Amino acid sequence: MDTGLDGRSVLVTGGAGGIGAAVCRAFAAEGARVAVHFHTSAGPAEQLARELGGVALAADLRDEAEADGLVPAAVGLLGGLDVCVANAGVYPPEDVPVWDLSLERWEETLRTNLTATFLTSRAFLRHAAATGRGSLVLVASTAGSFGEAGHSDYAAAKAALVGGFLRSLKNEAARIGDGVRVNAVAPGWVATPKRVEAGIDSGHVERATATMALKKLATPDDVAAQVVVLASDRLSGHLSGEVVTVAGGMEGRLVP
Repeated sequence: MDTGLDGRSVLVTGGAGGIGAAVCRAFAAEGARVAVHFHTSAGPAEQLARELGGVALAADLRDEAEADGLVPAAVGLLGGLDVCVANAGVYPPEDVPVWDLSLERWEETLRTNLTATFLTSRAFLRHAAATGRGSLVLVASTAGSFGEAGHSDYAAAKAALVGGFLRSLKNEAARIGDGVRVNAVAPGWVATPKRVEAGIDSGHVERATATMALKKLATPDDVAAQVVVLASDRLSGHLSGEVVTVAGGMEGRLVP
């Protein structure tokens, strides 16, 4: 099926990571020109950009000035910008219950996952306001829907994205015009290359899939495919404010 993305310009934040790299490759496979954003992963981002014939761009998205400069930089190098995928974020590895959670970690998690997405979205929608068109896709998490013990900070940030933020953005984007859309994907457990390399415990998979109809973890490509569909005006031109959950039919209960 033709997505209509051939020749389009796409910016993917956190593009060197597991899901981000899959998203970049999926857009490139559709003929899009891709800007791979990175913060600390210069080597992988630059290698991926060379592989795809795209560009690599550095920015600390927690910093307002750097975040504001990323979209204009992508526009300058790609000759325009049609799609932005706000994928960058950090999952704190340590399990910490809220009574032991430091204010420092709480604020850093929200800044990295929520504030960075706000700044990215603001920059892209400023560009869309000038061009009258554009598709923004946010990457959230099922942690925002069901919560996650030991990671209340991360769950709160992702819940904010698909709650008040997304629902406000889609209405504000419509003020620009019908050609500007905002949607989101919410992945569940994903077998990223980093997870696979570290080794995925079979017991963990069993516990994770106990709440899912499909008894398997997602792959980065599963998530990337849905991002492409939402970004495509041809496939999703009348969708805005929607959240596509990529989690094998996950529910907040055990599914036999």
